Amino acid sequence: MVFVEATTRTSRRKTAKLARVMTFILLLCGGSLLAIYLFLLIYAKILGPPPLAVPQSTIFYSDNGKVIGEYDNGQKRYWVNLDDISPTMVQAILSVEDKSFYKHHGFDYKRIAGALVADVKALGKVQGASTITQQYARNLFLTHQKSWHRKMSEAFYTMRIEMNYSKNEILEGYLNTVYFGHGAYGVEAASRYYYGKPAKSLTLNEASMLAGIPKGPSYYSPILSPDHALKRQRIVLLSMKKAGYINDSDIQAARKQNLAFHGKYDHREAMAPYYISAVKQALKSQLHLDEKTIALGGLRVYTSLNIKQQDAAEEAFKQTFDNSSDLQGALVAMNPKSGEVKALIGGKDYQASPFNRAIQAIRQPGSTMKPLLYYAALENGFTPATMLKSESTTFSFDDGRASYSPHNYNSQYADKEITLSQALALSDNIYAVKTHLFLGEKELLKTAQKFGIHSKIDAVPSAALGTSGVKVIEMVNAYSRLANGGKNVEPIFIKKVELPTGEVIYKAPDFHKQVLSYKNTFVMTSMMTGVFNPHLNGYASVTGTTLIPRLSRQYAGKSGTTSTDSWMIGYTPQLVTGVWTGYDQAKMMDNPVERSYAKNIWADFMETSLSKSTFKTFKPHSKQLVSVKIDPESGKLADKNCPNSIPTYFVKGTEPKTYCKTAAKENRNNSGKQPIQKEQKPWYKKILPFF
Repeated sequence: MVFVEATTRTSRRKTAKLARVMTFILLLCGGSLLAIYLFLLIYAKILGPPPLAVPQSTIFYSDNGKVIGEYDNGQKRYWVNLDDISPTMVQAILSVEDKSFYKHHGFDYKRIAGALVADVKALGKVQGASTITQQYARNLFLTHQKSWHRKMSEAFYTMRIEMNYSKNEILEGYLNTVYFGHGAYGVEAASRYYYGKPAKSLTLNEASMLAGIPKGPSYYSPILSPDHALKRQRIVLLSMKKAGYINDSDIQAARKQNLAFHGKYDHREAMAPYYISAVKQALKSQLHLDEKTIALGGLRVYTSLNIKQQDAAEEAFKQTFDNSSDLQGALVAMNPKSGEVKALIGGKDYQASPFNRAIQAIRQPGSTMKPLLYYAALENGFTPATMLKSESTTFSFDDGRASYSPHNYNSQYADKEITLSQALALSDNIYAVKTHLFLGEKELLKTAQKFGIHSKIDAVPSAALGTSGVKVIEMVNAYSRLANGGKNVEPIFIKKVELPTGEVIYKAPDFHKQVLSYKNTFVMTSMMTGVFNPHLNGYASVTGTTLIPRLSRQYAGKSGTTSTDSWMIGYTPQLVTGVWTGYDQAKMMDNPVERSYAKNIWADFMETSLSKSTFKTFKPHSKQLVSVKIDPESGKLADKNCPNSIPTYFVKGTEPKTYCKTAAKENRNNSGKQPIQKEQKPWYKKILPFF
């Protein structure tokens, strides 16, 4: 008996000791877990909020704020505010994904316990317990690979998110990142794909169908698996009823509605594809952004594209080109004051050939180079009345060992002296080469650089006739500097770039620096109106003769033709446009009809684009510019007694001082009195009397 009692006491002591040890171990483990938890909380607080930047589609806007395209690399992602999502959609997601979202702090412990019990009973994983915050953390920072490391990382990110962001911010982020299948990330992309509408317009029937998809984007896709999707939708609707968001009548009404699935994305990229490609290139070269950032950085790119002018350009190409031909073309239209590119076409068909001829192709500009040459001449003492002889000429070089024999069109020559104004209007090649050689072959190269041309201009005699290749965008920019009075304008495709947060990371510059002489650019512009002035006809007609009946306002311009290229560049005070046509492989252009395409496209585009704009003429803004009437035959002053006279602008002090012979004879009969110079109407007002 004594032995039994002793044994019992020993057993009790051992049990008590074991209990104390177990209690100590439990307290130690609990304390350790608490310490670890507190450490994680402190560490998470020290680290601060994790960045919530997510891939988003980059959106391109026109100059009036309309969406013209997007870039997404195959993943459609749009970020919308919580207020721009249908409340019904929000309720559906909360009901089926995380009923206690607004009550817990990132982890639903009751749900976790229930999931563990269910998994133990089923001897496998049959029920999930991830909250919306956990799913959001996974979508942002982790893969969906099942591992303990991923689970621990997910928990830590969940803590950081919950500590630093509000519940509405978390919910908004989740709704904008969750995957809905078919490349649609976020509820806005899903709504556009499945229903062709924004997320804020989703009905109960539509929202409940969408809310069921994230559990298995392929398995529950209403397009790929309609039966599975309907079963999942019923679960969502019942969850919404259980949560108190809807009632039985709402469910019945939703089930009676037929769902029409859009099943595609709107192809916004079809609008102005060559322009958009130029914008992407500008994002790389000007902002130094990489391809991934451009595609999925969620950028808001506000371009200079004018939709109406782009439509006018595309229509002009469509009406002019024969699609059966390999002939190609390019067009660039710019605002000369701001540099904003308003329209651009890089070829007949972007799908067939994405090569952007407007900004990439280097082609011979022909006589469109002459205005730059003659600007240099004005800078070096020439005036619109400077006379040089137009005749068949062979220029010898290198002590007679080399020669160059340029020709005029159809080998026509005046065989006498003509003025600079007439030489430009008739596109006389002999006059151009003589001027080029007089100035020195390097002068044109220097002048082209002042005009913003970066392509290499060779210091050879033929450079005066545009034999050195340039880009269309360069030539249009050069003419813009003439049109704006000599400011250092550069092509602007992008007006502003914003991050998804609204932060502006780029804004287009304003151009104010004077790089060319205002007086000489205006004189040059005035001379270039002569291309459309029949009063300058001489041994040949002015080069814009065929366009005159089609033009309704004053233009300055110049055409250019080589054996393989045809150009037309011209402008008003508010718009500069250049058109090039030719074959990609520099094939000869023998067809006269094809040679006329550039001029026809230019005229159609300019007239359509400016049809509703203010009629503007070129007016001088300097008292150092004077207009006098010139006899085009002699280059001298003219009055009413001369058979032909043309108002011509000069820098004050450089205008002719003597009169043509007919006028001089009349002056002697008038006893030395100065003739009264009656103002003559500009040529375009004579042709178009309604101005």
